[in-house]
Amino acid sequence: NVYVRSQRAGERVLQALRGCYARLALKVNEGKTAVGPVWGRKFLGYCLVATPQGEVKRAVAAPALDKLRDRIRQLTSRSRGRSLEQMTQDLKSYVPGWKAYFRLAQTPGVMRALDKWLRHRLRAVQLKQWKRGITMFRELRKLGASVDQAAIVAGGARRWWRTSGGVANLVLTVAHFDRLGVPKFS
Repeated sequence: NVYVRSQRAGERVLQALRGCYARLALKVNEGKTAVGPVWGRKFLGYCLVATPQGEVKRAVAAPALDKLRDRIRQLTSRSRGRSLEQMTQDLKSYVPGWKAYFRLAQTPGVMRALDKWLRHRLRAVQLKQWKRGITMFRELRKLGASVDQAAIVAGGARRWWRTSGGVANLVLTVAHFDRLGVPKFS
């Protein structure tokens, strides 16, 4: 990455680099090479973003976030036939490495949103594993839900994603997943 003030300067520097690399018998990968604004360009999974106050911060690039979400979807698939404990073990082997790589990102809101999304996914997995409304009701009551809370969640059986975002939050809390050992992004 080479940062200059104008488009013209960028074109000039690119031509100079092509000449320099040609003398070294190297080729410039045209698929990865471009002259453009710094915003939206990714490098090693990071990108630069501007805050409303005019600050420039490092952020995780959108393709890296998409790849993370796809991987977590694989690890927490509701149709894989794996227990929540097994999924937690898989997440423990993946999330800390990803988090360590992107520790330089200056966007804590993105990390909190990933935490929230992961817990929502795990709630949906748990509800699907309980399958029937009566089982949901019984298990939620064991976890300390009131009769009304358990009944609301059990009434939404078979709509795992939708149900896992509402009242289920009050019973299957962050502390519940912390006890299971689910890793956090933030």
